[in-house]
Amino acid sequence: MIAWIRTKRTQERAPLGFRLLYGVPVAIASYLMFNDNAALRWGGAHFVPRTPLIQSAGILLTAAGIAFAIWARFYLGQNWSSAVSIKVGHQLTRTGPYQWVRHPIYSGLLVALLGTSLARDKMISLLALPLFFLGFWTKSRMEEQFMRKTFGQEYEDYNQSTGALVPKF
Repeated sequence: MIAWIRTKRTQERAPLGFRLLYGVPVAIASYLMFNDNAALRWGGAHFVPRTPLIQSAGILLTAAGIAFAIWARFYLGQNWSSAVSIKVGHQLTRTGPYQWVRHPIYSGLLVALLGTSLARDKMISLLALPLFFLGFWTKSRMEEQFMRKTFGQEYEDYNQSTGALVPKF
């Protein structure tokens, strides 16, 4: 919350309708991943063996993904926004976790959600994961349009050298 208070003023923000395009899949995915509703009993079936190794791998992936997302969020600093937007005096960040992927917060969250899926071991998470991916992919495409409009060729060069959600090798 303190970091949010210290962000720059918003210059331009995606309209609500566009925000719903990524927000709705993420909201549905969150419900599926984290709700133990009995109505979704079929989704409680296991999809991997419940072994200490798999549980540990799930926890490790969750922790690593969250740590990466937090690092990226703090590295982005005052340019961060929960909605697709451009800040007043926005700067293109290309260092830290942003030297590997253009959307490291989403990358970290996806890794964390994969780990959560393994740790929770519920079939319903296999439906939630693609919905999370769809939401983050949609949001990242919208952000890229804003970045292209704001930074032009500088962003195109960054786009060519860096993966969106997965590093380019």
